[in-house]
Amino acid sequence: MSSDPAPHTTGCRLLLVRHAKAVPKGDPAEDFERALGERGRADAPRTGRWLAENGYKADLALCSPSRRTRQTWQLLVPALPDPPDAVYDERLYNAAPNTLVTVVRERGAGLGRLALVGHNSGIHELATALCGTGPAELVEQLRDGFPTSGVVVVDLAGGWEDLTPGRGHLTAMWSPAH
Repeated sequence: MSSDPAPHTTGCRLLLVRHAKAVPKGDPAEDFERALGERGRADAPRTGRWLAENGYKADLALCSPSRRTRQTWQLLVPALPDPPDAVYDERLYNAAPNTLVTVVRERGAGLGRLALVGHNSGIHELATALCGTGPAELVEQLRDGFPTSGVVVVDLAGGWEDLTPGRGHLTAMWSPAH
């Protein structure tokens, strides 16, 4: 039984995915090419399995083009029964929340469910700003952080126009660490 009926007919669902654990930071100029570490390569497929087992699907995946976000997406896709196409948008690399919102609104037009694979701190700031409602324990968990390979499921009753602070509902949150 799927726990993921399509969101309300006019609503949209945003699956926020933080990239898996990468190798330690070195030279800032090389940040874009940082690869996943051993733990990240193990955790990313678990993220894909969690999405599949819980029936969370996307019509399109928006992904930062950095090496670690591309690797995260590529490692979680095999677990998805019907993986969406992915768009690698350079604006998503280490983006601030307002940039993430711009890209989601542009790319999400006409679609009901999007996955966004991105970076902290922007993806965590976006998730905490959007989620005005949801189970108290999940909202508190989200405030505490957005772990690597983690997923935050946000439902927007009014569609992508509701992609504004406080208008989202925190439906689910998961990470391999929990």
